[in-house]
Amino acid sequence: MAKTEAPAGGTRFSAIAENPKYKELIAKRTRFGWLLTAVMLIAYYGYVGLIAFDKSFLARPIGTGRMSLGIPVGFGLIVLTIILTAVYVVRANKEFDRLTEEIVKEAGQ
Repeated sequence: MAKTEAPAGGTRFSAIAENPKYKELIAKRTRFGWLLTAVMLIAYYGYVGLIAFDKSFLARPIGTGRMSLGIPVGFGLIVLTIILTAVYVVRANKEFDRLTEEIVKEAGQ
């Protein structure tokens, strides 16, 4: 196997890794990701828990049709997933991208 050399910008990578803004970015992004993950897990396992332990609750018909309560609740879970994804994208585009640009600019000096 051929020996690989360090990239020419090796000092730039170490400057980025040592930048306090980089550490702030990683901490914020990680904390936010875990928060959204927790919300999704609680919602999903709550739904699965209802299915497992209280089928009659989700089986109740709604309105005059034959649709059960489980259908809109399940659909709501899908919508929640889309909303959480959008929330992450909006924050990433505003805050995380701004921090990333500042870090790269500082490392390039």
